[in-house]
Amino acid sequence: QVQLVESGGGLVQPGGSLRLSCTAPRSISSIITMGWYRQAPRSQRELVADITSSSITNYADSVKGRFTISRDNAENTVYLQMSDLKPEDTAVYYCRTIVRIPQGLKFYWGQGTQVTVSS
Repeated sequence: QVQLVESGGGLVQPGGSLRLSCTAPRSISSIITMGWYRQAPRSQRELVADITSSSITNYADSVKGRFTISRDNAENTVYLQMSDLKPEDTAVYYCRTIVRIPQGLKFYWGQGTQVTVSS
């Protein structure tokens, strides 16, 4: 079930920057956690970064110091600012959110956006 809208992917040279965004519909509220995952060809999907409702962040070791995750609760949006991009960052990037609903927790995924780092 795809309900998150992603944008910002593209082709960039090594050392370049991109900023990804992911917006949840206004009908989705009480977002607990939002995160970014990526999946390269022939690889497992891996966590890149996530941010909790209290704005606690964590990052994969491979992106620490280069990527920054942030969220705008009023806009239901999470961002991933990516700097000093490397070819090994090439992957499809997916956003995910965990939402509190009366029945418990609900998970949503974005459609994926391609990031290609190549000269």
